[in-house]
Amino acid sequence: MFDRYASDPRVTRYLGWPTHRTIADTETFLTFCASEWERWPAGPFLIESRANGALLGSTGLGFETPAQATTGYVLAYDAWGFGYATEALAAMRDLAARSGVERLYALCHPGHRASARVLEKCGFLLEGTLPGYAEFPNLAPGLSADVLCYAARHPRS
Repeated sequence: MFDRYASDPRVTRYLGWPTHRTIADTETFLTFCASEWERWPAGPFLIESRANGALLGSTGLGFETPAQATTGYVLAYDAWGFGYATEALAAMRDLAARSGVERLYALCHPGHRASARVLEKCGFLLEGTLPGYAEFPNLAPGLSADVLCYAARHPRS
């Protein structure tokens, strides 16, 4: 995970977590992942190649309540452009529906058009812009930025 994508500034540019500088950063994240799986019916997942089992990235559901969760994805740079993001996001949308999630949403930096297209392709609708809602530490550390909020309004349908 550290070598494949978490330490790559090209990959982490538009993410809400800082580029991992050390293996300890990734180990801390893995501890968080384990705790999410203890608390909720789902959590972070790894994305692997069906062809050879290579690690491609990660995705998951971040539960806020049993009925509301957020989702997203991150892919290693060499895995961009092959449809893995669309496949991963669609899988999380479907898992959310099976898990009883009534509201599934994803946040996207306004400058990350590729991710916005993936969200739209998977049936997420743009609800609006949340002004100054989130920090993007790899773009402007310490500054709040606007985010686009997309939602799968009825993941069960």
